Amino acid sequence: MTPLDFEAAYAPLWTELEAVIRVAETKRKFDGARLATLYRRVCEHLALAQARAYPIHLTQRLESLTQSAHRLIYRQHDYGLARFARLALIDFPEAVRAHRVYLLVSALMFLLPLLAAGWAAYRDPGFILHLLDASAVQQFDSMYSDSAESLGRTRSAGDDWQMFGFYIMHNIGIGFRCFAAGIFAGVGSAAVVVFNGVQIGAVGGYLIAAGHAENFCSFVITHSAFELTAIVLAGAAGLRLGYAWVAPGRYTRLESLRLAARHAVVIVYGVIGLLLIAAAIEAFWSSARWIAPAVKYGVGGACWVLVLAYLGWQGRPRAAAAAKAEDRAG
Repeated sequence: MTPLDFEAAYAPLWTELEAVIRVAETKRKFDGARLATLYRRVCEHLALAQARAYPIHLTQRLESLTQSAHRLIYRQHDYGLARFARLALIDFPEAVRAHRVYLLVSALMFLLPLLAAGWAAYRDPGFILHLLDASAVQQFDSMYSDSAESLGRTRSAGDDWQMFGFYIMHNIGIGFRCFAAGIFAGVGSAAVVVFNGVQIGAVGGYLIAAGHAENFCSFVITHSAFELTAIVLAGAAGLRLGYAWVAPGRYTRLESLRLAARHAVVIVYGVIGLLLIAAAIEAFWSSARWIAPAVKYGVGGACWVLVLAYLGWQGRPRAAAAAKAEDRAG
């Protein structure tokens, strides 16, 4: 079934759901049974559209419908652990895959500057001074030297709990800037993502060239699976906001921005979760001297596989089942 055939076959049902949602949002009494039925059908259509990689305007419309209907149905009943489990196991990974175009752009804007700056700093360690002052560079040297009691920790830091609090504030601050800066037509998010890529790459290249390769790599390998992924995802959410402002389509710019924010906020929730995990690992595991580098490399590699598998696969069985059911029906 082509996207045009798909839209022609089910557009009347989507239009009906839009009408039911408008009534439900303006009146206290509405046909809840019909709303629930339409919601389930459109969820199946969304899963099919995502599984078949239909055009983004089609999946965006279905995402908007399902999210609006979901809020109406569960606004008084869906709280606590059940809601959190659905967000973590279904909503967040599905939202990431639905934004795969923005995710790809954000990943390229982060990784290419990171690699370029890392190579430049490795070939010429003095390159780092174009980005950081000499005192900051000396601090990095002391944090990853063989004499440092704990890797990645400044001498003024009291203990792991103090660093845990610092990492939370620092990491979430970066994530929030990557997302919120998207309001400036996406240019702000792009700038923040590129800047972080350049800075992280340059610091890494410098430390490796300075002879701290094992200390630095064993420190970042585990928590980077969560932290760097979160930065890229926050940038993707910001780019979604920017695109909604630049190309609102049939909506007004404010309506388009509001719709994009409604979709992107699911990713932001997931980003916060990833950054909290990263902060805990960075404070209590990555900095530990008593853990052998080989162990950190093994655990870090497993974390990267886990994160990528979670974002790429979690929630897909439901979409695959819906696609099979649709194929049998057709």
